[in-house]
Parts: sequence; C-alpha cells; structure tokens
Amino acid sequence: MEATVAAREPAWCVVVPHHPVGARLARRRLAGDLADVVPPTLLADLIAVLAELVGNAVRHARPLPGGVVRVAWRLRPSADGPRIQLRVTDGGANTGPRIRTVDPDSADGRGLHIVAGLATRWGVERDGLGQRVWAEFDPMPAARPGLVTTG
Repeated sequence: MEATVAAREPAWCVVVPHHPVGARLARRRLAGDLADVVPPTLLADLIAVLAELVGNAVRHARPLPGGVVRVAWRLRPSADGPRIQLRVTDGGANTGPRIRTVDPDSADGRGLHIVAGLATRWGVERDGLGQRVWAEFDPMPAARPGLVTTG
C-alpha cells in the first residue's frame, strides 16, 4: 500500500491598521517572510502589488471590525517554482475595485493597472463581511522578456 503525503503550502496572514502605515507594515512583513524563498525580481513585484492592494483598501474601502485590513499570502510549490497568491481583505466599499482610465497628468488611478501588469491574474470576491482583492503570480522565467543583461 502506497502512502501519499500532501505537499505543504506555506501561508501567512497578518492584520494591519486601516491606515497608510498598514501598507508599510504589510510590505515589510512580506519582504521578511519571502526574501529567502522567491527570486528578488519576483519579490519586488509582490511588494509593489501588495502595496497597491493595501493602499487601495485604505483609500477606497471600509475597514474590517477593529479598524484593520487582513493581508495574506500563500505559496504553492510547483516544478517551475512557487506560485504565489496575495489577498487583501477589507470591509468593502459602495463600488467594487475597477481599472480606471487615466490620462498622463492624473495624480492617481494607476494602482490596478500596476496590479494587472505585474500579476498573472487578479480578481475580487465579496462575502457578507466585505471584499477580498487577490492577485496570483505564476513562477517567473529565468529572465523577463525584453530584459537585457550584460555579462
């Protein structure tokens, strides 16, 4: 009889204040937890997307009870490298997150463009408590298309 063992999927969850400092705390925690786990270029993308998602939650949504935002990330091992999911849960807003059309002189409105550009896919889920915006990252190739390296 052959025994099977489920692969462990490391996951983290933190609660940060529904305040701009919450984005900084989340970025630092993510960087500390994943610095030795993922390549530096992927880590930079993860930090940028997490900052946008938490920043959007603080600017546009209500907090969860206790005045907080819940931030989570999970690694799913694969043969090509880790697949990573980020999730930011807040108390929701009157309108859901959407990519806006902005002109070059706009001071804001680019956050979800950044998320969509860096993540493999992203989306929004709603439940009775609020909303969760998530972003997923497939394993990165050894070099990004268009990236020129010199030796």
